[in-house]
Amino acid sequence: MRGRIRPVATVITDSPPEPAPAGEQPAAPTPAAATPEPAPVGASCAKCSSPLAPGQDWCLQCGAGAPGSLGTPGWRSAATILGVVAVLMLGAAAAAFAALSRGTSKAPVLTTTVAAAPAPPVTTPPAATTTPTTVVPPVTAKPPKIPLTTTTPKPAATTTTPATTTPASTTPAAGEGSGEAGKPTAILLDTNAAETYNPYKYPPSSFGDPSLAIDGEVSTAWTAQLDPATAPRMAEGLLINLKTPQKVASLQLVTSTPGMTVQVYGDHGSVVPTSITDPAWVRLTHAFVVKKRHMHIVLKESKHSFTLLTLWISRAPASSVGTPTAPGQVGVSELELFPG
Repeated sequence: MRGRIRPVATVITDSPPEPAPAGEQPAAPTPAAATPEPAPVGASCAKCSSPLAPGQDWCLQCGAGAPGSLGTPGWRSAATILGVVAVLMLGAAAAAFAALSRGTSKAPVLTTTVAAAPAPPVTTPPAATTTPTTVVPPVTAKPPKIPLTTTTPKPAATTTTPATTTPASTTPAAGEGSGEAGKPTAILLDTNAAETYNPYKYPPSSFGDPSLAIDGEVSTAWTAQLDPATAPRMAEGLLINLKTPQKVASLQLVTSTPGMTVQVYGDHGSVVPTSITDPAWVRLTHAFVVKKRHMHIVLKESKHSFTLLTLWISRAPASSVGTPTAPGQVGVSELELFPG
């Protein structure tokens, strides 16, 4: 066909070796001549371009390492790494020691402050020492009590003094007397046993508290104020309600206004008479003047029992009359009843 070219493959090959004749060994192939290695080119420093000898890891001019010197394991690189690690460990140890030194330096300050606290117990022994010293004086103070025992007989001489007044107290007739010798124990009265006997209706404000005449205190008193229109005459008294009939032999009177005229009445009943002239009243004494602040009054009819007793005041002492603007008064500090 015209104008059309077909390509033809061309293969160029070496002729195969001729076979060896029979009975002969084939010849060994001739080795190819060894290609000579190129001479090594000297290395240079990457920093200052100075020549480096084979195996030289560091530049002798600038001290820079040769390329690949650190990547190749060797004793120099290992020593360098170990040195750096040792320096870091020493630095860490020094920092830890410095921190511990600062912490321990503060601890002694705290320990010294706490140690000062136990000092107060030192004051305890002196207190224990003074205790026996204080106890010793009372032991020596006991002997002086012996002389006090020797002075006890002196009151015995005092008790004999009232014995001389016994005749004086028994000498007066019923209604008068003085002295306290040989008197029995007083009759125990209720706190509300005393009351003001006011049959003629004087103002209640003219009288004091009647319970003060039986409270056992001579510093307090029942009082009765005088009427300026009738002074020194009076018509009131102090009544004692025994609640039950009892025999009464005598009275002990303590007054702050000696010189007043009094009389004692008794009643067997339990209802207070409305007047001192009521027949229910029994005269136990005649009218007499109280001459002393303390006076023992002996009663008549001591064999009979009475429920009500009245200390009737008919006249005030002249010294206690007072004036129209400042009226006087009489007082009964204590009134005791003694059984028959």
